[in-house]
Amino acid sequence: MTAPPAERAGAPHGGDGARRPGPLGDGVARDYARKLQRFNAFAEPELRRAIAELDLRRGMRVLDAGCGSGEAVGWLAAQVGDEGAVVGLDLSAAHVAAARAIAPGNAAIVRADLTDAPLAAAAFDAIWSVNTLNHLHDPGAAIGSLSAALRPGGRFALGQSALLPEMVFAWDARLESRVNEAVRRYYRERYRIDERALTAVRALLGQMRAAGLQDVRARSWLIERTSPLDAASERYLGETIFRDTWGARLQPYLHRDDYAELRRLCDPAQPQYALRRRDFHYLQSFTLVLGRAAST
Repeated sequence: MTAPPAERAGAPHGGDGARRPGPLGDGVARDYARKLQRFNAFAEPELRRAIAELDLRRGMRVLDAGCGSGEAVGWLAAQVGDEGAVVGLDLSAAHVAAARAIAPGNAAIVRADLTDAPLAAAAFDAIWSVNTLNHLHDPGAAIGSLSAALRPGGRFALGQSALLPEMVFAWDARLESRVNEAVRRYYRERYRIDERALTAVRALLGQMRAAGLQDVRARSWLIERTSPLDAASERYLGETIFRDTWGARLQPYLHRDDYAELRRLCDPAQPQYALRRRDFHYLQSFTLVLGRAAST
């Protein structure tokens, strides 16, 4: 890949980013690229529809703040064409490496802390940031700082998945509720955080307005999958949710009978494996909050 010149792309001019870990342990060495890749493949249709809401045009410059493994960088770059440019920022060295491996020629991937990235003022026509604010200590300050990099009238898009509880076991709401609470308890203990510290993502609309953005509005989609599942959905649900997010680490937080039932539903070797049930029906929300920088 040949990256566009920094001055054309509006890339940060210096600095490697802060080393302070985020509330979920995020830092330069944190690596969950495979999880991000699986989610992006799973939710690609809905994420591309959300990108269409930005009304991007050829020649525009776009920032992906918290670009992760970089799939959205390519989708954004396709919208702005060779005449445009996309910059992806991420603090994780592993994520930056994964994103650079697939970045198109009109994109630059930069390792930086997006809460303190020295972005040029009014450098971008649009900013895209998905599932990122819940990893930051001060989401409101980050929105304000990033907004300064928007040209007058530029669009800011904040996306967040699962603001509503997912429906995984459509036939067993009780077990689903117990599992969700077990996940919350795990995260509270694992990262020694008060759950209320992570609720800022539910107030994206207010955060955008507090940062001075105008014409703020929200739109939500349902990511809905039913059996038989496509390969990307089965991989994401089976590996990222059933194995990595749930798995053995939830055992201390569940009654033994609930944990045994969960394992039966999540183990591909079991006849009750949820993803092969004819009545499998999965729902997850994705919310996009859009705002516009003030015009001069």
